[in-house]
Amino acid sequence: MQKQVKCPSCQHVFAVTGSPGEIIKISCPECLTVGKVTFSGKPSIERAIQVTNLRKEYGLIIAVNSISFSVNKGEVFAFLGPNGAGKTTTVEMIESIRKPTNGSITLFGHDISTSFHLVKNRIGILPQEFHSFARLTIRETLQYFSSLFEKQADIDEIISAMNLEDDEQKFYKELSGGLKQRVGVAISLVNDPDIAFLDEPTTGLDPKARREVWDVIANLRNKGKTVFLTTHYMEEAEYLADHIAIIHKGNIIAEGSLDDLIQKHGKGSILKFTKIDFDMIYEALTPAGFEVKKANDQGAFVTITYKDQVLEVLSLLRTNAVEYDTIDIHRPNLEELFLQLTGARLREANA
Repeated sequence: MQKQVKCPSCQHVFAVTGSPGEIIKISCPECLTVGKVTFSGKPSIERAIQVTNLRKEYGLIIAVNSISFSVNKGEVFAFLGPNGAGKTTTVEMIESIRKPTNGSITLFGHDISTSFHLVKNRIGILPQEFHSFARLTIRETLQYFSSLFEKQADIDEIISAMNLEDDEQKFYKELSGGLKQRVGVAISLVNDPDIAFLDEPTTGLDPKARREVWDVIANLRNKGKTVFLTTHYMEEAEYLADHIAIIHKGNIIAEGSLDDLIQKHGKGSILKFTKIDFDMIYEALTPAGFEVKKANDQGAFVTITYKDQVLEVLSLLRTNAVEYDTIDIHRPNLEELFLQLTGARLREANA
């Protein structure tokens, strides 16, 4: 978009070009006065993936039930659900490995049913069951997979980004589970893709190895990559994702940022006060509409629906001279949200 600007010093009028939401430093072409121009509006969002009414049937079994969602460029998108929910089937249709029964998929605006050849070199894939060559070193493994692509990333940069420098001469068969998964993520990047599809990248790893893979994924986002992450670990989605879609029995039952999901589907946060007179806190807060329940340890629970109410509660307690020892805030997590939406815990659904 273009904007006409008048110099405050010499009154010269000239045109400046920019994008919505952009702030540009300018210099008057006549008197060289320096200033800034702000272009109003929100920056346009580029869709990396658009899925519309996607369906996959195996005979009478509906594996994916006409789901729709989008993934923005540069974000970590978490596809969260129990085993057998339809996560891998969905991601394999997006990767053009499986053919949908119905629906459409676009990658960067290209319909993959007719134009996958235009985008296949822009994606990297870590499949759920990943294995490599036992007697190749990490560096040799990356060099081999890199040779399969016309566009190639810098192997040294990938090794550095994955924190593999100290292990690059080890054979694949000698690596721990965490290192093997980091090598898998590294392989998905050898063609310098715009989108990395990581299918259950931390399954079976111990907590330390899982955190190492999380750091790698977070670093991909910092480099501007789009990450499509399938997982059944709630804490993984909470830690990494900009956007979350929860899939259950082939249906997307909730979608949005973590804050959006908790705000829309959660039952509010809980404030726990210790060593507080229950009658006093009850009389101070219930007239204002707050739900107050007694705790077993000379404490009280107060339910709030949004963060600003914390200050309101504390102000009411101060006004009414209600004293307490400590306060703890518990916000609903994805486990509780999944339980509310499905009637089962995610770990139970995985069993």
